[in-house]
Amino acid sequence: MKILHIDSSITGGDSVSRTLTAAVVERLLALSPDADITYRDLAAQPLPQASAPLLAVAAGADVPAQDSALQADVSVVGRVLEEVLAADVIVIGAPMYNFSVPSQLKAWLDAIAVPGRTFRYDAQGVHGLLGEKRVIIASARGNVYAAGSPVAGYEHQESYLRSFLDFLGVTRIEVVRAEGVRLGPEHAQAAMAGALAQAGQLEAA
Repeated sequence: MKILHIDSSITGGDSVSRTLTAAVVERLLALSPDADITYRDLAAQPLPQASAPLLAVAAGADVPAQDSALQADVSVVGRVLEEVLAADVIVIGAPMYNFSVPSQLKAWLDAIAVPGRTFRYDAQGVHGLLGEKRVIIASARGNVYAAGSPVAGYEHQESYLRSFLDFLGVTRIEVVRAEGVRLGPEHAQAAMAGALAQAGQLEAA
């Protein structure tokens, strides 16, 4: 089994989502000790932002030989895509920043949305091509955004990731969530304990 471990939090050792992704991967390794892990830290090594030249290359254009910067960006984005295609399980650390996902994670999502590789269009519409992948989202939120919450309508983090992954054909999406971690020490402790318990109950792939 191949596991792709993605972190995107900018808060380093204080990150809730990084703690959760580590717990998820630890659980998966306990279930499958021979699993192969690829790790990518999107905060430590940010990806190039989507641009017209990158989109042109993705559509089949050649990279100008003299454009070394574009060549480097194309190489990085290509590796990112191959990591996703090779993975059986993808663990995504997704803190909520300003009601959505970090820009570093958005750049990764942009990099893996490649026509003909992760989705395709035909006369019947769009078809996602990653249906065999399992994705586990390690979600961290400062407030409580669950259905029924007064601020539930502000939630554009998990819902966005679910929509994006559904577009790519992923049907097995699981969320390990620590919610309300900025509402005080007691609430944060309870939220983390619950999320870590979720991680410890994950099933084998």
